[in-house]
Amino acid sequence: MDVSITGGALAGATAFLVIGLIAFVVIMRSIYAKRSQSGLSQSEGSSSLASRAKYPGADVFKYSGTYFNLGLALSLGLTILAFGWTQYEEQIFIPDDALELPDEIEVEPPRTAEPPPPPPPPPPPVIEEVPDEEILEDEEVTFEDQSIDEETFIEAPVVDDAPPPPPPPPPPPPKPKVEEIFKVVEDMPRFPGCEDLPTKEERKQCADKKMLEFIYKNIKYPAIARENGVEGVAVVQFVVEKDGSITDAKVVRDPGAQTGAEALRVVELMKDQAITWIPGKQRGRPVRVQFNLPVKFRLE
Repeated sequence: MDVSITGGALAGATAFLVIGLIAFVVIMRSIYAKRSQSGLSQSEGSSSLASRAKYPGADVFKYSGTYFNLGLALSLGLTILAFGWTQYEEQIFIPDDALELPDEIEVEPPRTAEPPPPPPPPPPPVIEEVPDEEILEDEEVTFEDQSIDEETFIEAPVVDDAPPPPPPPPPPPPKPKVEEIFKVVEDMPRFPGCEDLPTKEERKQCADKKMLEFIYKNIKYPAIARENGVEGVAVVQFVVEKDGSITDAKVVRDPGAQTGAEALRVVELMKDQAITWIPGKQRGRPVRVQFNLPVKFRLE
């Protein structure tokens, strides 16, 4: 017998059975209470065997078989419901060719943003009037005789001890070495979770599937894009570091209406949940790799 029931249906059926059982107990208690008030008493002259019960006229074991069968049926029903409880996997919609990049990746202005106004023209140059130069008359120059001969005494100037020259400034510190960021490597970075598969192609297909499931499970279509019917492909560019962390995430293609911001939020969610990628490798060593992730927004 194939019985499958969801968690909500199981909870509803269990609640219905519990309420029915409580109602049955309340009804039966009220029936027996009325019987006890009907004036049943121990009859005189009864045998000693019959006098062992307080109310010989009330047979308390009359419905014991019925109650036993009812409890057995309830237990069997609850067991069947428990074994039939089925958890269904959440259906995640992944568009076709989800990892296909557009031909040209370029930054597009959002459709909802208006272009900024042009800058005002520069003010005209101010022309200042230059006053006429005054011509000064030549002053009379007096020449002094500075010729010397053998008898002329020349006193040598006294030179004080000059301080030593300052030391040369230290050389500037070397610029920090920035490691090269590769765009294509022998082993491209991939989403974690498929390291136990034997071949490289199987690991790549499994990692792409898990990455798409993570993205489209957490993506939320922006309300403004849904209302205006905006569809398109947002491309988020980030760098997978040598330790598998994600840095420098930015939107390089934005269809507008907050779709690019939503795609960036999902990528940043990987950092918040500490998801570590398998880093890319070139010649067997991990390197920094630039990764372009397309996110498709399509209305159903």
